[in-house]
Amino acid sequence: MSGDTTREVAGGERDGGRAGGRGEGRGLRIGSDPQTDSREPAARQEQDTPREPAARRDREQSGAGARPTIKTVAARAGVGRTTVSRVVNGSELVSEKAREAVLNAIAELGYVPNSVARGLVTSRTNAVALVIPESESRLGSEPYFSAVIRGVSAALADTRTQLQLTLVRDQAERDQLTQSVAERRVDGVLLVSIHEHDVLPGLLESAGLPTVLAGRRREDDPLSYVCADNRGGAATAVRHLLDRGRRRIATVAGPQDMEVGRSRLRGCQEALVQAGIPAEEHLVEVGDFTEEGARAAMRSLLERAPDLDAVFAASDLMAAGTLLELRAQGRRVPEDVSVVGFEDSYLARHTNPPLTTVRQPTEEIGATIARTLLREIGNPAVARTRLVLDTELVVRESS
Repeated sequence: MSGDTTREVAGGERDGGRAGGRGEGRGLRIGSDPQTDSREPAARQEQDTPREPAARRDREQSGAGARPTIKTVAARAGVGRTTVSRVVNGSELVSEKAREAVLNAIAELGYVPNSVARGLVTSRTNAVALVIPESESRLGSEPYFSAVIRGVSAALADTRTQLQLTLVRDQAERDQLTQSVAERRVDGVLLVSIHEHDVLPGLLESAGLPTVLAGRRREDDPLSYVCADNRGGAATAVRHLLDRGRRRIATVAGPQDMEVGRSRLRGCQEALVQAGIPAEEHLVEVGDFTEEGARAAMRSLLERAPDLDAVFAASDLMAAGTLLELRAQGRRVPEDVSVVGFEDSYLARHTNPPLTTVRQPTEEIGATIARTLLREIGNPAVARTRLVLDTELVVRESS
């Protein structure tokens, strides 16, 4: 991973290992290595002194100057290696007596569990990459990305898996990601914001690296994916506007090289047709999921259809841009024009007026793709996951 494109944001070794340390980029790890305080009270030092020869013998048995292993800890504690492993991993399937013996042996031998060493043995890095082929400005401005990251982070919080956040903004960074995949610096990839002709999914698929998508390229995508019911949610939004008596409903659509953009537009048009209203092409303008793009789209729509009385915007950020442009053009919301967005991000509660929107479970999408990826890493033969999560309409003052 490149130096400026990778940040480790979650997971964290709980036992002092640095599983994500193979990446080449700057890393921020949540969690730190255990610190051993050598300034113990004199009384404790005197109490431990008689046991020192036994501890030294255990160290010598593992080789002069060798780092204590799980085997030497087990021998010192008088238990099996499985018991030591359970204690280290926080399992409850250990008696208090055995747990105390293992913890004492760990303290006496200075044993530090090393997940990196475990990874070398198992060919695992204990790291996964969250790849977003977008710019920093998109990452910072779109609430969707931060919600996905929160969901992924929460799902990995109790695991020994480091999360590497990687932006792919140009060909050089794409080449660096390709090299990282080839060298197996991560165990799997979570891919967010997928465009139709992006080569990354195919690259990861051909490399045999476990990969899970937030979203999808198409309904029959061969890779595992988790997405919202974009088509059904958009149809619900338009039916709501129809129920409010609106008939000239315009759409600020998402990019049509993304399945999410196509599905939301399709759902909108299907709801109109089912209501006996033609889906007129001049009432559709494609945006780019940005506020400025939505404002430009809204200006074009008002020029072509000044009598429009409602707008479905395919994201909350585009709905916010739509509201700004309508206000700039002297249109009142919802008196003159009703507006509905999609996502129910924090923006929806802070627009003026507060935004009616379709709620998608974005954090749940993030958590689910993370759990799905861990399952595929653990068992590459497991059946692929193709999961579409329900949406719901949240009615506020904009409609």
